[in-house]
Amino acid sequence: MNISRLFAIAAAGAVLLLTGCASTPMGVPQATIENTARLRSAQLAPARVGSFTLDTSKPAALDQSVSIRAASLNSPIGGSFAQYLGETLRVELAAAGLADPNAPTVISGTLLDSELDAAIGTGSGKLSARFVVKRNDTVRYDRTLSASATWESSFVGAVAIPLAAGQYQGLYRKLAGQLFDDPEFRKALAP
Repeated sequence: MNISRLFAIAAAGAVLLLTGCASTPMGVPQATIENTARLRSAQLAPARVGSFTLDTSKPAALDQSVSIRAASLNSPIGGSFAQYLGETLRVELAAAGLADPNAPTVISGTLLDSELDAAIGTGSGKLSARFVVKRNDTVRYDRTLSASATWESSFVGAVAIPLAAGQYQGLYRKLAGQLFDDPEFRKALAP
């Protein structure tokens, strides 16, 4: 984790501590070295990111915020976690030189689950989405993937809240990494 990200998490924690019950946005998605390396080594064709939405059977609140004790965390991308996931993929593809808004291959997705629990002792989070890759309107990939994490969660809210926010945001990068590592996804994006 870089210094600026740690500073942003600490600042968010300080704001939450001072304001009590507050809502704070996640940081904007940033490419990771690991995911950029995964994409570059796979020799994939360029792709574009299509629509990312919440599964229609899920309550709208699932896409809008998660609670962290006396605070809530929300997406800076259209107020939607589904759109945040799509932007995460777009940023990762762009960093690897694989984002092309005119590419015939389109990656879209549906957010299925978004959970965060900053319980005292052990915190946990889970993210699940269905990814679909189409090339010229032909489905080449359709799979549901999930990412989860657990961490030691402090009794002190000023420590636990920013840590939980950082862990939750990290789930998006982790889920993207799982997608990029999937041999069937790589086959779907092969030139």
